[in-house]
Amino acid sequence: MTTLENRDRTALLVIDVQTGVLDGAHDRDGVVGRISSLVERARGDGTDVVWVQHSSDEFPLGSAPWQIVPELTVHEADPVVHKRYGDAFEATDLEDVLAARGVGRLVVAGAQTDACVRSTLHGAFTRGYDVTLVSDAHTTEDLTAWGAPSPGDVIAHTNLYWGFQEAPGRTAGTASAAEVDLGQAAT
Repeated sequence: MTTLENRDRTALLVIDVQTGVLDGAHDRDGVVGRISSLVERARGDGTDVVWVQHSSDEFPLGSAPWQIVPELTVHEADPVVHKRYGDAFEATDLEDVLAARGVGRLVVAGAQTDACVRSTLHGAFTRGYDVTLVSDAHTTEDLTAWGAPSPGDVIAHTNLYWGFQEAPGRTAGTASAAEVDLGQAAT
């Protein structure tokens, strides 16, 4: 029920599943495997798969840590959005990419839960998108040495609070990779 007019399509938004970002991430292999299954299902359903790739001083454009993990394949027809900020909508062409495809609902997976995933969830929701977070297909690194909760607790808390988001004319929620509906149109 997106507030975006004539945008009844869904896209799978895969955020920052890059070699350097996922190095040492919580349940890395499980998350990558579930994302791989989601990508395969989305393609089979005719749902757009949109990739987001972060660059920074730590992940220079084109460098080895910047690359998408080798277990995942970006198809030539898949849009790839390059970003430098946490929210994938900030200073990128993501909105244009989604508008051109008639997308008003996003299914979100990727990394890092407590940074780019969270920022993009909120960025999409405030821009009028319906947003579903795939509860078992996002991850983060262990930042407990700096006072953060454990990665498992960060993921659980994000899943908990995203399930209670509300705003006029928009929906938010979570679903597991096995249960998420990738073909559901926004209504």
